[in-house]
Amino acid sequence: MICDHFQLAAVPFPFMERPASKRRPALVVSNRNFNSENDHTVVAMVTTAKVEHWASDYIILKPAEAGLPKDCFVRWKIFTLPNMLISKVIGDMADEDREALMIQARKIFIRA
Repeated sequence: MICDHFQLAAVPFPFMERPASKRRPALVVSNRNFNSENDHTVVAMVTTAKVEHWASDYIILKPAEAGLPKDCFVRWKIFTLPNMLISKVIGDMADEDREALMIQARKIFIRA
């Protein structure tokens, strides 16, 4: 499945502590052209972050619009996976969330 940036998709998210994965929502970070041309998609973790907290966690302002049943965070734990492993699109980020995530991404990946 080919997704576009700022969509939420159901993907098998890998665990660091063991060789397994679990289907979870993830934020599509890469754009449709990259995803199509490379047969892979770059995604970021979406979590309820109940146990652990990262300073860069972004709370999703409109989780229902994004297709999430409860409050969640975008965690900048990113990975690339083959498009064929994306099972479905869950929703799209609201404009406010998109803008805030773009600002945060610039701070993380572009500005020193």
